[in-house]
Amino acid sequence: MELIQPILHYGGHWLVPFALAWVSLRENWLRAGLVIAGANLIDIDHLLADPIFDSDRCSIGFHLLHGWEAALAYLALLLVPRWWARAFGVGALWHLAVDYGDCLMQSL
Repeated sequence: MELIQPILHYGGHWLVPFALAWVSLRENWLRAGLVIAGANLIDIDHLLADPIFDSDRCSIGFHLLHGWEAALAYLALLLVPRWWARAFGVGALWHLAVDYGDCLMQSL
């Protein structure tokens, strides 16, 4: 599990966004992949925590941009009639899913 978790985590944050873009927005997959991966910027809320990084901490529900209120805002982005807003919403929701997977693996 020690080796698998970081591979799943970082692969989920940096490789899967481009796969999602390839499947859903093939005509602009690179730009869309960059926007989806750019949603990892929600991790900026880690700068407000002390310590900034704690490998044993579950981000979901702890950090401001990783809570249910933020998830509702990311869901609302899916309704915006601009591809880049929807792509960012998908990326932010995917980010939360990857982090939630980390939380589940921490409890094993």
